[in-house]
Amino acid sequence: MALSQSPSKPTVTPASVPPGARKLRDTYAITPGAPLVRREFGFYCLERWREQGMPADANHAELFQYDPGGSHGLGQLGWCEAAFSPAFETKIIEDRGDHEVEQDYAGRHVLYFKGRRNGFMPEYMRHPVRDQRSWEEDVLWRLDPTSPSRSADLDARMERAENAAQQGYMITQGLVGGYMYLRSLIGPADLPMMFYDDPAVVHACMRAWFELADAVIAKHQERVTLDEFFMAEDICYKGGMLLSPAMMSEFLMPYYQQLIANVRARQIDRDRHLFIHIDTDGGVDDVIPIYQELGMDVMSPFEVAAGCDVVRTAAEHPGLVMFGGIDKRVLAGTKADIDRMVERILPAMRERGGYIPTCDHGVPEEVPYENYLHYRERCVELGG
Repeated sequence: MALSQSPSKPTVTPASVPPGARKLRDTYAITPGAPLVRREFGFYCLERWREQGMPADANHAELFQYDPGGSHGLGQLGWCEAAFSPAFETKIIEDRGDHEVEQDYAGRHVLYFKGRRNGFMPEYMRHPVRDQRSWEEDVLWRLDPTSPSRSADLDARMERAENAAQQGYMITQGLVGGYMYLRSLIGPADLPMMFYDDPAVVHACMRAWFELADAVIAKHQERVTLDEFFMAEDICYKGGMLLSPAMMSEFLMPYYQQLIANVRARQIDRDRHLFIHIDTDGGVDDVIPIYQELGMDVMSPFEVAAGCDVVRTAAEHPGLVMFGGIDKRVLAGTKADIDRMVERILPAMRERGGYIPTCDHGVPEEVPYENYLHYRERCVELGG
């Protein structure tokens, strides 16, 4: 039986709204039977695909039959790293023969193959926040909300956002989530120790995260009403949560709750539903209820290798909008494997509504170009 969305989330889609925006709004309204939005999470494979015959000048939207965009993004608050202004100087700090150590724009010391930056996982050797002193001297001032560079092109950016809103595009405020932000500052290995050894530094980092996000978003909200609040979090791994519920409650949730409350209170259109979108890789079953306490109603990308299954999650959480859930490993298999996967997922999820099929992370180079073309053709066939 098809499941419909709660009437507390109305989505108006007049005829004048661009087709991509209309499809996206129907998806967020969890409209049973609505055509599935055609898009992709991202790519790590384009150079390999060109070797396999993809035209070098290909328009990906046309080639893969993607829909026009349905939203307009407001940035300025980071993605996988803190939103520094100014960023750290990018420079080589050590030559190791076949390798080199670079200080990147986020202040991390990173070991790379010499002259290469893509196609492998680098080794992060040091992060910018190691104690109270490094936080205050090297990092804190780069997160100043009043830095003139943060508002240098504000009027032009907001004029574009106002025009997009008037046309019916969803307005999305994206930002790096608290855990991803802390991980970029302190490092995934040192952060769990700092929770215990120096919690005051962690809270200082989170206060700066909150103050910067609150100030920047407040400026944006003077001009537009937000439709979506999108946090890039990556708080899970294959085995589940990287942080305990108790740690989330102590170090993340108070800042999230206050920021979201402030955003909702500032909306120009107080009746507009604000969708809360959390993006995290890994196994998400245990973290979904925690984020739902914040009001989360959109999630991505449901990594299948970590045990995620969008069909199962759709039944367990009928009010949750979902992106992803297409197994990158299956896309690297045979066309018959792809057929079995999409025939299980797409008809069921289209009947239910509230789903956008994408790879469960960036498409890797192990996926052959011909396989991906076949997958896109099946998405068009089964998704409407």
